Amino acid sequence: MNRTIIRVYTEKIVENKYPASLANSVHFALGREGKPFQSLNQGYGILFARAAIREDNTIAERGIRNPRLCKEGDEYLIYAEPLDENWNPLEGGGYLVWRTRDFVRFSEQEWTEAAPGSEGREKPEAAPGPKGREAQEAVPGAEELEIPEGLLAGIYERWVPLQSVAAEVPAQVRLRSLEELEQVRVKVSYSDGSADDKPVCWNRESLTALGDGKYRVAGRIEPVDTGFPLAVGYADPVLLFREGVWYFLATNDNVNDIGLFVRRADTLEGLFAEDAEEHCILAYNEEKGFCQTFWAPEFHEIGGVLYILFAVGGRQWAPQCHMMRLKEGGEITDASGWEEPVRVCRADGNPLATDGITLDMTCFKAGDSCYVCWSYRYGIGTPKDTGSMLYIATVDESRPERLTSEPVLLSRPLYGWENTSGTINNEGPYALILGDTVYLAYSGGDAGGYYYVVGYLTAPAGRNLLDVENWTKLPTAVFSSSSIEGIQGPGHNSFFRDEQGRLMIAYHAQEREKYFKRCTAFHRVHLSKSGFPLLNVAGERDVAEKLRQVELTFTMEQGNIG
Repeated sequence: MNRTIIRVYTEKIVENKYPASLANSVHFALGREGKPFQSLNQGYGILFARAAIREDNTIAERGIRNPRLCKEGDEYLIYAEPLDENWNPLEGGGYLVWRTRDFVRFSEQEWTEAAPGSEGREKPEAAPGPKGREAQEAVPGAEELEIPEGLLAGIYERWVPLQSVAAEVPAQVRLRSLEELEQVRVKVSYSDGSADDKPVCWNRESLTALGDGKYRVAGRIEPVDTGFPLAVGYADPVLLFREGVWYFLATNDNVNDIGLFVRRADTLEGLFAEDAEEHCILAYNEEKGFCQTFWAPEFHEIGGVLYILFAVGGRQWAPQCHMMRLKEGGEITDASGWEEPVRVCRADGNPLATDGITLDMTCFKAGDSCYVCWSYRYGIGTPKDTGSMLYIATVDESRPERLTSEPVLLSRPLYGWENTSGTINNEGPYALILGDTVYLAYSGGDAGGYYYVVGYLTAPAGRNLLDVENWTKLPTAVFSSSSIEGIQGPGHNSFFRDEQGRLMIAYHAQEREKYFKRCTAFHRVHLSKSGFPLLNVAGERDVAEKLRQVELTFTMEQGNIG
């Protein structure tokens, strides 16, 4: 029987692609005896050292080196030496430790003075440290460890990109008319055992009579994603399907982020046609303080009323969260159909923040409570920069512009994938509720750069979401430049469902060799066998070219073929 080996390592630093904040993390690879190792998570780090928070509330970045593995009872321990913000060994030494039973879920980072499993062992021989440093003591433990094959299914599902492996047409189909043919779906299966029912473009010209009321028809499964990019110069995209009409809203980099612009179309594809018309629903107005940073507008229906949540600033740069309500009977694409924007305030009527900036507000309902979540930052551009932090609070659906609770700090950029090359970001939150779990997607890193990523915070939907103990931050990004070929710096996403009910992610990204602006794109969200929403299943992974051509044999009720 072939042994299954898991390996831990750090990566090489690649300028403008994979900086020290990413490279100095725990990476994993999986190998079978006699076969080469396969990097997990598409070669992206999985476990990152948690940054320290200084007394002035700024962040001191951390990294790791020399990761090792050992087993303690039913648990596997991953541990490594901590590095400071200059990537030197941390004063005081010790080891950072993570625990896991399955290499899918990991415990929070711990610190220990001695390496796990080193008690009672002889002191290891000294080993050379990184170039230019004094020799360091060798770290006990192993870079590789054998694991049981029973863990493979979970590891592959979570850390290896899924592939479409089969397309299955229904075995018995009875139709009353050819129009019903459009409702027939093909089941596409994936390498983790999950499946997805795909619509098919059936070619009626290929229709062939087989006798006894039976017919054969050919068709093609078309992938949902339509390529990158869909709209050049549009960031933070949100799509809305309302009363049979599609709407598109985004930060418009083409006009220096001044104004709110909406597109309207009868089809999803029509939103991105070359002749798609844009409607300005909020313009520059110095008197009212709407001068710059018309950022991250989002449609949200709150208490049965449509709102746009966005940030805007006056002559002095300081964007703040605002809401704009659609009037009763108002037209979405008509500026006069909207009420005057109001600034979001605390329960006592005071501003959301009296210093710093607030932006990227989103809204969602979980259980019986309605929540808003936003990004707050102060000291930006100074040595006192806190980095952008996510806050959450409750609101009353009848008056969502006023909080009904105190803001609660939910997350800040303490991991290297959230804090890259001096860009310290937690921003762009957007909630996806699947079953009894809230997946709060948010973005980290440089909003206009290669390092931009999407991460998840998760919580049980029925719990009090103002209690941070009910939230779990996943240890690594779930969507990055490593995720899909040709897409760089994906982030600031939203979720929506198309007309056929398929769950989609909209986001902005770049292809820096071709486009120098942020660009809108979208593709399908795939639910893994365990129900986890995967953001890296698109193109060939979603439906391989060899699976797209299909044939269906069906029975037509007598007399209805015409």
